[in-house]
Amino acid sequence: MEAPLSHSDLGGRPETGGSTSGATDVPEATREQLHVVVVGHVDHGKSTLVGRLMADLGVLPEGKIEQIRAYCANNARPFEFAFLLDALKNEQSQGITIETARCFVSTPRRDYLIYDAPGHVEFLKNMVTGASRAEAALLVIDAEEGVQENSRRHGFLVSMLGIRQVAVLINKMDRVGYSQSAFEKVRQEFSAFLSNLAVEPCAFIPISAREGVNISSPSPFTPWYTGPSVKDQLDSFTNGNNLADRPFRMPVQDIYKFTAEGDNRRILAGTIETGRLRVGDEVVFWPSGKRSGIRSVEEFNRPPRDGATAGEAIGVTLTEQIYLPAGEIMCRAGEPAPAVASRFRVSLFWLGRSPMIPGKRYKLKLGTARTAVELVEVRSIVDAGDLTSVTGKQHVDRHDAAECILETAKPVAFDPLADIEVTSRFVIVDGYDIAACGSILEPIAAAPSLLNQRVERREMKWEKGYVANADRARRNGHEGKFIVVTGGGDSIELARLLEKRLFLIGCQTYYLSIGNLFSDLSAPPEAEPMTREEQLERLGELAHLMADSGVLFITALAGLQDYEVERLSILSRPFQLVLIGVGSTLLKQAVPDFLLEGGEEHSQVVETIIERLTSSGIVPDYQI
Repeated sequence: MEAPLSHSDLGGRPETGGSTSGATDVPEATREQLHVVVVGHVDHGKSTLVGRLMADLGVLPEGKIEQIRAYCANNARPFEFAFLLDALKNEQSQGITIETARCFVSTPRRDYLIYDAPGHVEFLKNMVTGASRAEAALLVIDAEEGVQENSRRHGFLVSMLGIRQVAVLINKMDRVGYSQSAFEKVRQEFSAFLSNLAVEPCAFIPISAREGVNISSPSPFTPWYTGPSVKDQLDSFTNGNNLADRPFRMPVQDIYKFTAEGDNRRILAGTIETGRLRVGDEVVFWPSGKRSGIRSVEEFNRPPRDGATAGEAIGVTLTEQIYLPAGEIMCRAGEPAPAVASRFRVSLFWLGRSPMIPGKRYKLKLGTARTAVELVEVRSIVDAGDLTSVTGKQHVDRHDAAECILETAKPVAFDPLADIEVTSRFVIVDGYDIAACGSILEPIAAAPSLLNQRVERREMKWEKGYVANADRARRNGHEGKFIVVTGGGDSIELARLLEKRLFLIGCQTYYLSIGNLFSDLSAPPEAEPMTREEQLERLGELAHLMADSGVLFITALAGLQDYEVERLSILSRPFQLVLIGVGSTLLKQAVPDFLLEGGEEHSQVVETIIERLTSSGIVPDYQI
């Protein structure tokens, strides 16, 4: 299958063309770029509009239109500007846009990256892909057909994704004789619909994309219309909704370590979503809350820079090296911090074939964060076509728009939609398919977590044998406990030696490496490896079983974080989790029961641990 036409397919950066309409030429070095998505119902002329824009603004290389005309003639088809974008063979044969094609167009004021989103209901997730990065939207409606189901759906999705700059283009005016009354009928109907979404369009523009009416300049075919052309409307959009002036946000995509030729840089890479950054700035990483400073701003194969701004993909080195788990957002100290929560209220649009149901785990993708997520509650469901409400449902069907409460397996950092839309947007994956898109509206105050509720149900239904825990404790000389050793690279060796030392003094003990939990014998060979969250959940359940049998169950966990301690503690209830920290740990809030400096011989550290366990009454004192 061929790829959609790209910027390079169209001959590289286009020359400026079309009507200037009073715009001032901007030097190449300072030119802005704006991302715009074109949406609307199937066959309402989105691809034709983009193709006409490319032609009228002088983007196309010489001979491109003749090439498309020849293709149409050879296939006994009428010439369509849409074919400039609908380059996939099955798109051309069916006459619909399936993928989200991208192209570049330019005006004297700025450059535009235009996303042509599919209008067919079956390809809504492709439409969301294009809209997720857009800063403005052109919503196309056929003047003859009027407002259709997907016109409303796309309007709802644009609103839900927080795209605040929307222009409605009423297309195919040539088919209604450029009638002002036909234009006003569509304008009034769709304006009323958008007002219920709190969306106020920048403009309603009558156009004929095929004939080029009101595309790059005002047209005599609509003398009753005095508003902007499509090109003028593009130029009137504000660039990035002032993203550079907002608080700094850069999701950390990856960390690279270079060793060749004595290079010891550790570079954090990502794309700046909002704000500005300069060398010397103090930065905070969320949700971990770790701090450092910016030593340098890097770009591939270029000299270091003094700073960077929204929209740029960069790397940075830090003044103080810190361990950063996946999914962190880098922010500037002194600016408003993002919210950090594991439970939040969202607005989402469900695209999955199977309904979203409570009790099932999905994967949430938020920026660079990846974590398990569950549906806690359905607050309301709205038909995206007519905005009618459905009450009483506690599941979300395909093409439902819902306000829900979600809970993640670990805290994530985000900004509510009303503050910074780009860092509020997420997708939900069911299996291998994108099942939903949405935006986070607000964090939800602390409440009993789903994990707490499950553990409570487990304990209520737990069937005990005839041997009581107190009887086991009397025979063993100790109660069952869950002992976790965390800290530096020696934690695994220390945990193993601790198991042996406890065994030699007569304790019932067992050490388990978390690496053993990678092996899921019930999973098919092609299954994805178990995530750390899944490993920890299995470990916590095993700890509960082992402690219930009266065993001192021991494991070592490097890089243990606060929320992980909390989850393990909940899972092992009602048995005590004994946390032993050795040397430097990553914990900020969870306080180890015993904290040792480390740096001594392993045997000496283990003896110190035994002394602490003995003095606390966790293990008996066998010394005579």
